[in-house]
Amino acid sequence: MTTRETRVREPDLRHLRCFLAVADEGNVTRAAARLGLSQPVVSRTLAALEAALGVRLVDRSTHHLALTPEGRRFREKAAVAVTAFDDALASARTAHRPLRLGHAWSAAGEYTTALLRRWRRAHPDVPLELLRIDDRTAGLTRGAVDVALLRGPVDTPGLVTELLHREARVAALPADTPLARRPALTLADLSGQVIALNTVSGTTTLDLWPPATRPTATLTVANTDDWLAAIAAGQAVGITSTATSGLHPHPGVTYLPLTDAPDLPVLLARRRGPGHPSAPALIALAHEVVGRR
Repeated sequence: MTTRETRVREPDLRHLRCFLAVADEGNVTRAAARLGLSQPVVSRTLAALEAALGVRLVDRSTHHLALTPEGRRFREKAAVAVTAFDDALASARTAHRPLRLGHAWSAAGEYTTALLRRWRRAHPDVPLELLRIDDRTAGLTRGAVDVALLRGPVDTPGLVTELLHREARVAALPADTPLARRPALTLADLSGQVIALNTVSGTTTLDLWPPATRPTATLTVANTDDWLAAIAAGQAVGITSTATSGLHPHPGVTYLPLTDAPDLPVLLARRRGPGHPSAPALIALAHEVVGRR
């Protein structure tokens, strides 16, 4: 039987949101969870969008979905359209709702408490909500937050980013491993270990290592909590930034400096176009707190 999704002639916002979720997650199951829909509904909605446009947007030949060239071009236009719609609605609502600051892990690191306290003193009429959202843009692309603290490079269409500061990287080890007794480590010291990789919101990839010393064993996790649990259990080691060691101490995990790993940029991100009227003030205050302004 032909479904409503496959009969659609004119795509609407739900089709665009579905496509963007699949593009962001690279996986229909994760996209469905993010949207609160079933996997078949997401697949049908994506297929209906492709049928209406007359182009293939997603290459389904591999387990990890990839965008076609047409899909990559459409993604940028779709993101702009969804953002414009959300901003149009938000303009009528922002005067009556809090300012939302998203992060995927570790917030602003050591500056988090100072930022929240100073905002409360300076802007008592605009509540600031700090939200942890486990995706690469901490909920920014789907309109869940107004500003996001993101780590590592961000190339998502429709976002504007600026550097806040940089954090040194550290190794995270099971506390009872012999490596944990050293004062510091290099990337090569970890090349023979199983590396815990947060593929949803993390920034560490195997490309961090030179090809000659690149690890071959990995353990995939979906969030910081699972990452810490795997390391404490001795299943893997990890690489993160100093912010994690400060905000996420764990009795089973030892953090050590990594002497040859590049620093990790911490970015302030917002969606392009109009947004919450207090967002610029928050961005300015964040720079002030870390001493950049």
